[in-house]
Amino acid sequence: MSTSVCLYFQMHQPMRLKPCSVFDQDDNYIDHTLNRDILLRVARNCYVPALHTLLRYARFKRKPFKFALSITGCLLDQLQRHCPEVIIQLRELSHTGCVEFLGETYYHSLACMTSNTEFKAQVDLHTQRIEELFDQTPRFFRNTELIYSDSIAKTVASWDRFDGMLLEGFEQVLGNRPGTQVFESVAGEQLKLLTRHYHLSDDIAFRFSNKQWVSWPLTADKFVDRLQAQAEHADVILLGMDFETFGEHHKYTTNIHSFLRELPLALMAQENLRCHTPSQAIAKHQTRSTLSVPDMISWADTQRDITAWAGNRMQSEALGRLFGMYPHVLASGDEKLLEAWRQLTISDHFYYMCTKHMNDGQVHAYFSPFDSPYDAYINYMNILEDFASRRLGVDAEELKQASDESSVESQV
Repeated sequence: MSTSVCLYFQMHQPMRLKPCSVFDQDDNYIDHTLNRDILLRVARNCYVPALHTLLRYARFKRKPFKFALSITGCLLDQLQRHCPEVIIQLRELSHTGCVEFLGETYYHSLACMTSNTEFKAQVDLHTQRIEELFDQTPRFFRNTELIYSDSIAKTVASWDRFDGMLLEGFEQVLGNRPGTQVFESVAGEQLKLLTRHYHLSDDIAFRFSNKQWVSWPLTADKFVDRLQAQAEHADVILLGMDFETFGEHHKYTTNIHSFLRELPLALMAQENLRCHTPSQAIAKHQTRSTLSVPDMISWADTQRDITAWAGNRMQSEALGRLFGMYPHVLASGDEKLLEAWRQLTISDHFYYMCTKHMNDGQVHAYFSPFDSPYDAYINYMNILEDFASRRLGVDAEELKQASDESSVESQV
């Protein structure tokens, strides 16, 4: 039996916040100018050329190239506002039948860590948007930043809408078992699991343009040789990376677009490798074993836990304060207020507050629009204070008590 090669690409751009002081009184916390400028640059360098390449191969009649996309609602909102041509490209891809759109939270949020009610609400919103734009109902789930645990899997399984979930495949989780197989969640046999092969994925996502890397330069043929080295004993090889890998994280001058153009052809030339979507992979291959993950994991940083977003006091306080407002926001019945609050749940806001050092710290600094994690925290808390006092009319002491009850620090 041939090996399934599953590629999925995460497409996400956050809604970055405007500078806010305690004296500001502006209902709009989003820096639309900065977000537009970044989006147009990313679309020019990455989205438009990369999607053009993928669309070309998805239209192959004899052996079409199949893959999956996970697109956040906050990116779709920005694309429709500033770059609708990318939406058109994505619709064309959906019409080929070769692309699976994955489910996730609309606002790329951390709701799974704090509120199952809001977690489901955001997944519902995302599903509706994917159905409206691309005529697909997601059947496979990719949680924000691949955050996963047995508890989260049970919650997702209880919705009775997803056939499987993606998670990070690293040694602490897998033990001695290979990650190149279909697992079953302890949540029940109806929820299958595919684990990301982080070594092979990161060859492209992180090491591609590193001239000090022993395997530089990486060509499509060399990469397929790496896949073949795994294929003999593999059912599924799941490769996952940010879509911005192609032209944004690795610039055009690194030949990353040439690599993307050559990779589908190199894969199609292999008799024992077949490109499948996640849903196709779990339909083709039998489940090998059950996977249990008691503690929350993710694909972020060397620790691969949730400390990228909830690893210090600043992040814990900000998350607690934010979700402490949730009952008040719901009770208001104001849809615009709820939308504004949900924009503040985007996980990137907390990622910018991370105080890790070395390579992990460099990655956080690369993505952050702030000069330091402390600047990110102060700006965010100023916004929360304005939102709570002026727009919600919540007493500071009442909010602090709710924040303490909503703290995620104990889960880190």
